Amino acid sequence: MNDEIREGDYVLLYLDDKRTYMVRAESGKVLHTHKGFVRVDDLIGKEFGAHVKSNLGAEFIAFKPSIRDYILKSSRGTQIIYPKDIALIILFGNIQPGSHVVEAGTGTGALTTALATYVKPSGRVYSYEVRREFLEIARRNLERAGVLEYVELKNKDITLGIDESNVDSVVLDMATPWLIVPHAHRALKGSGTFISFSPTIDQVMKTVEELKINNFANVETIECLIRKIRVEKGKTRPETLMTGHTGYIVFARKASSRTL
Repeated sequence: MNDEIREGDYVLLYLDDKRTYMVRAESGKVLHTHKGFVRVDDLIGKEFGAHVKSNLGAEFIAFKPSIRDYILKSSRGTQIIYPKDIALIILFGNIQPGSHVVEAGTGTGALTTALATYVKPSGRVYSYEVRREFLEIARRNLERAGVLEYVELKNKDITLGIDESNVDSVVLDMATPWLIVPHAHRALKGSGTFISFSPTIDQVMKTVEELKINNFANVETIECLIRKIRVEKGKTRPETLMTGHTGYIVFARKASSRTL
């Protein structure tokens, strides 16, 4: 049996591939759309996946929000990292339950949400951000996604140093990642992972050069492009528009500073 929607749960109301609405199931709440209104409290007690209709007869599906939904529907004050890039950061960074991760450039918490989801229940994300107003937005987004307890938000400039030690990964989404490389080497466990996301190739070149100077190995840079396929009988073809360049991701692993 599927989970039932309880009061206070977040629900993704799906109308079609282009229109979805994130709502919280609360008594008395009404969602107004161009297809009529939906009484949100009518969702309480229904199973996730149930069909509901607006007063005009438009049919919505009440989905349980995924990590991707929480990220794309988050409150924004900054450009977020796209799910396609987040997925590679998680995999290549070896982020898993129990990992301790230092993140810098919290922004409004999109990447933080994904990191926290994967390190729980015994791991921790230490997220550095110099803009206090962004941290407040991130706090709300993390709380909504149910992962705030796995994150320590830090209003600090990571270029001045990393407080933590013996961490599994350092993940950066900031303008000057190369300045953090020496700090990252000191903070990481042996074989720990360094990951940075940068929109320009100049940032990548400076970062890679600094990684090689600071005893990192297995250094690689990738770009992820994603294109949807329209699937219809007799009309299947790639979509005209695609999510192209968003940024470059640099990965590396900490090596010992001496040869045995």
